Amino acid sequence: MSKLVTGVFKTRVAAEAAVDAILKRGYTRDDISVLMSDATKSKEFAIETRTHAADGLGYGAAVGGTVGAVVAAIVAVGTNVVLPGLGLVVAGPLAAALAGAGAGGAAGGLIGALVGAGIPEHRAKVYDASLRAGGILIGVESKSDEEADKIEELLKDLGAEYIRQE
Repeated sequence: MSKLVTGVFKTRVAAEAAVDAILKRGYTRDDISVLMSDATKSKEFAIETRTHAADGLGYGAAVGGTVGAVVAAIVAVGTNVVLPGLGLVVAGPLAAALAGAGAGGAAGGLIGALVGAGIPEHRAKVYDASLRAGGILIGVESKSDEEADKIEELLKDLGAEYIRQE
């Protein structure tokens, strides 16, 4: 059974290293979710999202050494949702869940949207604080329970905080 494995990274470089490592494990951009505040996106990814730097990472393209553009590509061309009133940018599989929760969760803010997407309230509060502080949340839908444990260890090794399997 697959599990969603999440972790928060304090820097763009660390988040990109994690995404690169996950891709090397055989996952695709479509398996990876990225959540960050709109302010973090504007600050950290402004250059790549306003240019065509991410264009070379089309579907199925080999990523190779282009770690710097991987997260930007997911955010720029992946399933991307900006939740009005929440200041949250979501790309990847969690985008649909949060978009559905966003309408009902807008009154409750980011925590309400995350809880509505199935994340436990205590974890949603931690993610809310981390994202507001400029963190970048990376999530992966594992292929198996064993793989979830390996991804959790990988995220830990790369410096993620608040790692969780749901």
